[in-house]
Amino acid sequence: MDLYSELTAKYQTVPAIATEIINLEAILNLPKPTEAFMSDIHGEYNAFQHVLRNGSGNVKSKIRSCFRDEMTEATLQRFAFLVYYPSERMAAIHREMAEDDLQQWYLTTFRRLIRLLAFTATKYTRSKVRKAMAPEFVFITEELLYNDADTSDKLAYYWQIIRNLIVLQQADQWIAATCQTIQRLTVDHFHVVGDIYDRGPAPDQVVESLIRRDRRHSVDIQWGNHDILWIGGAAGSALCIANLVRISARYNNLSILEDVYGINLRHLARLAEQYYQDNPAFSPKMERSDRPITEAERLQITQIHQAIAMIQFKLEGPVIKRRPEFDMNHRLVLEKLAPDFSTIKLNGDTYTIENGCFATVDPADPYELLPEEQEVIDSLVESFTHSEKLHRHMDFLLDHGSMYLRYNRNLLLHGCVPVDEDSHFIGLTIKGTTYTGRQLFDMLEANLRLAYSQPTENADLATDLMWYLWTGPNSPLFGKHDMTTFERYFISDPKAHVEGRNPYYHLRKDPEFIKKILAEFVLDPEVGHVINGHTPVKKGTDPIMANNKMIVIDGGFSKPYQKTTGIGGYTLLDNSYGMQLVTHP
Repeated sequence: MDLYSELTAKYQTVPAIATEIINLEAILNLPKPTEAFMSDIHGEYNAFQHVLRNGSGNVKSKIRSCFRDEMTEATLQRFAFLVYYPSERMAAIHREMAEDDLQQWYLTTFRRLIRLLAFTATKYTRSKVRKAMAPEFVFITEELLYNDADTSDKLAYYWQIIRNLIVLQQADQWIAATCQTIQRLTVDHFHVVGDIYDRGPAPDQVVESLIRRDRRHSVDIQWGNHDILWIGGAAGSALCIANLVRISARYNNLSILEDVYGINLRHLARLAEQYYQDNPAFSPKMERSDRPITEAERLQITQIHQAIAMIQFKLEGPVIKRRPEFDMNHRLVLEKLAPDFSTIKLNGDTYTIENGCFATVDPADPYELLPEEQEVIDSLVESFTHSEKLHRHMDFLLDHGSMYLRYNRNLLLHGCVPVDEDSHFIGLTIKGTTYTGRQLFDMLEANLRLAYSQPTENADLATDLMWYLWTGPNSPLFGKHDMTTFERYFISDPKAHVEGRNPYYHLRKDPEFIKKILAEFVLDPEVGHVINGHTPVKKGTDPIMANNKMIVIDGGFSKPYQKTTGIGGYTLLDNSYGMQLVTHP
């Protein structure tokens, strides 16, 4: 059906067309709703959901503006906490208050919430406000919201609604629903600029919260390199699976695989116990006090960590060799080991191997998997490709995600646009065609979607490109020349750990370079901005660069990074008043 046919089917009369034109023209004259940008959540659900609930501080700002000098600071703080966490706050109030005091609290709170809702809803049409409400309370909330309680004719009607909510024991439910509506309207659109997943304990809960929010509201995602591992895992990429299992073991987070996504690790644990011993280089990082483990558990995770790392290094060899276009022969590390595994020669230097664990590596054919290792990876691929919950979450990331997004004249991307030192775009040559700049992003996204759609194909170019997105020298999501995982496990000399950032990261301070990037992505270089995640903003470093055209918003949700940044990262707000960078304490 062509556009004309679609329009005439939807708007069949002149009044219908006129009404829609009037509606759309009127909407264009409403103030710009608030957009919030966050990135690098890294599975830290508690920190993320607090930012989601308080709208990066925007909810409290609305309360302050709405009530001005009518509340003390303590009262404002309590009311704000109610809006953020209505169920928790009401549970405390029920414990603390006598019945008579509770009735008065209900009446006061109803008035305040209706007033705040009205204040928050001023940027939206009635239709949009209605869609943000809990369906079971739409009629009641609209009656309270759009009635004039100061008019004597309606005053009794207004108060009877409130009394009935209390008498019928629906007051708590209405308060919770209205607080959630205020949260949704305070921030109209959430942009997640990559890396929902990584070392944190609850990326699944982050995705679930975004799914819930998107039922009535707007969410988009620009994939990060860690997200790609999980998408690749669901698509059947053995290398993506090996990497994410290794990371989960490294950070004592195997429960996300077994308990949340139902991934069977039994074969891996059996292999690990057979071939590997204790090894300090592979002992899990104990960064979280809320997940203590026994010594036996620590040893088992250490063994699993070694087993999956060796499988990963072995799997890299065949992919690198069958994809010369990836230009990654320098990452064929196992064949650079001495026959006795005591040293390794890298980039012309010989290094001593420490904490080696190469019991399953054959010096004559270092990339050959043992039958038991092949059984392990086959079992993992089977589990990942058949996990219903994992696929539901990855479907959401695919449906709402992309390699980059052009939105309201801004460019949103997680990592970088690969360039050389002279700021020329660089990329990949595939089957005789060279892809750089925007074309590189588009080609990689097309292949990612292709690989996800055919999980039984696991040695094709599309699947291999998913792994390249994680670690490739010109991957827009990685942004470095080398991922020195092997070196960090086995070599103590920091010289071997250097990964080499893409020149993009120092060039992005130059306004002319950012204008070039915007033009490449068909955006107005004079008014647009690049909004970037991926790199924690270190102490003393300004996240706003290039004459305000480049904004780095690594959310800093991951606690280990906060030692480097000194803060909890940044969230960007963009509304009718302009852009505001919010610092997380």
